Amino acid sequence: MTNYNNNGVFKEVDLHSETNNKEHRTSDISFSQLIVRRGQSFNLTLKLGRPFNPDQDQLTMTALTGSYPSEDQGTMSLFGVPDKVIRSASAKAVWKAELQKSSSPETGVLALTITPPPDTPIGNYKLSAKLKEEEKVLAELSVLFNPWCPDDWVFLPDDNERQEYVMNERGIVYRGANTRISPMDWDFGQFEEDMLKMSLKILDLSIKHKRDPADDVSARCNPIYVSRVITNMIHSSDNPFGVLQGNWSGNFGGGVPPTSWSSSYIILKQWYDSFYRTVKYGQCWVFASVMCSVMRVFGVPCRVVTNFESAHDTDKNLIIDTYYNNDGGMTHNDSIWNFHVWVECWMKRPDLAEDGRYDGWQVLDPTPQEKSDGMFCCGPAPVSAILNGDILVKYDVPFVFAEVNADCITWLILSNNDKIKVSTNTKNVGQCISTKAVGSLTRMDLTDTYKYKEGSAKERAVFAKAFAMLNNDTMLNNDAMLNNKFSLMRACACPMATVTLCETEPAITINAIEETETIILPEIVTRFEEVSEPMNGEDVKLKLILSSNSSVPRLLSINISVQALEYTGTPAGNIQTEVMEEKLLHGEDLSIPIQVPLEKYHKYLTESKSINVSAMITDQEDDKKAFLAERVVVLQDPTISITVPDEVQLNQDTAIEVAFSNPLDQILRDCKLTVSGSGLVSGQTITKLPDVMLKEDVHVTLNIVPYKSGTRTLLVNFDSDFFRDIKASAVVNVKT
Repeated sequence: MTNYNNNGVFKEVDLHSETNNKEHRTSDISFSQLIVRRGQSFNLTLKLGRPFNPDQDQLTMTALTGSYPSEDQGTMSLFGVPDKVIRSASAKAVWKAELQKSSSPETGVLALTITPPPDTPIGNYKLSAKLKEEEKVLAELSVLFNPWCPDDWVFLPDDNERQEYVMNERGIVYRGANTRISPMDWDFGQFEEDMLKMSLKILDLSIKHKRDPADDVSARCNPIYVSRVITNMIHSSDNPFGVLQGNWSGNFGGGVPPTSWSSSYIILKQWYDSFYRTVKYGQCWVFASVMCSVMRVFGVPCRVVTNFESAHDTDKNLIIDTYYNNDGGMTHNDSIWNFHVWVECWMKRPDLAEDGRYDGWQVLDPTPQEKSDGMFCCGPAPVSAILNGDILVKYDVPFVFAEVNADCITWLILSNNDKIKVSTNTKNVGQCISTKAVGSLTRMDLTDTYKYKEGSAKERAVFAKAFAMLNNDTMLNNDAMLNNKFSLMRACACPMATVTLCETEPAITINAIEETETIILPEIVTRFEEVSEPMNGEDVKLKLILSSNSSVPRLLSINISVQALEYTGTPAGNIQTEVMEEKLLHGEDLSIPIQVPLEKYHKYLTESKSINVSAMITDQEDDKKAFLAERVVVLQDPTISITVPDEVQLNQDTAIEVAFSNPLDQILRDCKLTVSGSGLVSGQTITKLPDVMLKEDVHVTLNIVPYKSGTRTLLVNFDSDFFRDIKASAVVNVKT
């Protein structure tokens, strides 16, 4: 409540911030600062120093945002009681005020209901009132998107999904490999102190705002625009004020390794408190998680999504080439990442189609990879457009389509530099597309929302359609296909495909005679099997299994290569090689044991804790017959246990215990524990620990003082000279 203490007509205003914020589901952001959602009314009480007669008096109110407010741009709205305000004929985003029945105009008490329209630009506003010649600022408030409002472009009908994708501060990010998916807790912290202020500052520092601040603020009515700006501002490739600097070099001096982060709030707080100095360092899951926090605090439903075996198609031909040498080692590739992480935001796309076919989840990727409209940003790309191969649709659908659909060709480089095509694979890219499930801690698979069943006629027709669009071709037949690199992989299921290219007509027209596909079995079938769970700190044990479909015995040269691997799929060091000759008999399996000692792999291991084991098998009688077996092994860290009381009290000191066992026959040095968690720890606490002796069990007691009630998540990160970033989490129930 504000008292003006003057002789003017305006005496007092009560914004009812606590009640309004609760109604607008923003009380987790603030109790005292008025924060409302557009398309939904809020109440305030205005006390005047004289009676108010609606038949004779005109109370004119003004809502302003930005430095260049304009009615025509929707950044200034004139409205009032009664609504006889003279406004621009082309005014946009007009607010509304109504006098409640509980008002007492004869005593000067006006209970007002105010409604910002569902197309109001989000941001900070000044709300003022004018009566006769006197004008007074009533409030400074913030307006957010409203996923509860059917007329807002971000409206999400399902309340359980709204609770998950807007209100939930706990996230899970999936990393590792498609053969071993590793969940990692992430603290989005979108309702922590100053998160809204920091997120709005990101918009103010964008390139778009610098170029035209008036247009930029006006465009903040549009979640398509806002989300695209945020993808560009989460990284620093275009803007010195970008939040995070990407680093994939393996050298993280002067900053924090990307694997150490667990909290968006800590990153954004560091950026904000340093006067917008870029935080070092981020990689794809860090960029995506920070963006998810920003979009959720703005009110846009958002989730973090991981694509395993993610292609980076720099040539834009939907083909990924990977090369191996005679030793079985990968020399280079067109970039298939073990995993790549982006976000999906929920919004309407009336800019693309009137029938809503592209509404819903949109891919946005804040990792700087390719430029779009002259800037490093990606999306929003409708998931429905990716599913149907509508790559002419805005924004950046071809790039995302390739990430989940590109075909792979594997080549063997001979000693004379000749190339042999070892295999083609139409199914490897885009696997186990994952996000946290609604209302639980389980994984939800989204692969079917991005592409039709692998190998189906529909899936191959979609690929043909996308390929045609990329090549500006409207008709694919067998002869044309055979001239394209992808032809032998896709043509058999789609002998004649007439592809509709019109951007407004996504249907796929297939004039095809479905044929029974002849499956030709390879002469040798190869696979790796893990003998035991691969643990960081132990020898890695696998076996290579070869099966023959040939009618004659085969004398084989087998070259086994083990390489440390970045999560981007880039080899990071040669760990060991092994060459052998074996005879493979018809109808029998040949099992070859492989052991990778700890002392060999550890010095090469990267933050991804991944190694690539590959075997190149060639026929000694015909070296142009080559077969490849490959396995990405993700090493699992030892576990940390956290013990917390069943219930803890708000604002009371609480002891927690962290336990860890050193499985190694060596001392762990430079040990520390980092503890964080929204509502539990303000920022983060770092505790240095003494050296941990070999095979020692360690128990550490730490104290926290919860400052928010409800179900909270405590995150712990253990670091040492040997084990890096071992993470654990625990649920804490905080009672008032």
